[in-house]
Amino acid sequence: MSSSNVKKYKGLLEKKRDELLAAAPVRTPAAEPGSKSGDWIDQSSQESDLHVRLALKQTDSKLLRAIEEAIHRIEQGTYGICMECDNHIAPARLEAVPWTRVCIDCKVKQRG
Repeated sequence: MSSSNVKKYKGLLEKKRDELLAAAPVRTPAAEPGSKSGDWIDQSSQESDLHVRLALKQTDSKLLRAIEEAIHRIEQGTYGICMECDNHIAPARLEAVPWTRVCIDCKVKQRG
């Protein structure tokens, strides 16, 4: 892979990492554990919101980890090489998912 392509992908990865870090929600004081406010509908809605926020945080955390690993692979000179079959990952796949670890064929096999 050419050094200009590597720089381009590193730039994409760093931009996405910065977006994720900037989007980290500002913490607001939570209600005391076990405290109840509002009626059962409000409580259910609050609990549902909490579960959604936790799921999003976990997803962002996994994505951030994948981005950091991709940046590390760039620094090691192994970026763009499938971690399953050692073939080159297609540029179109790297454009779509620059933090990917595997080529499209191996990804299909993983899901299959």
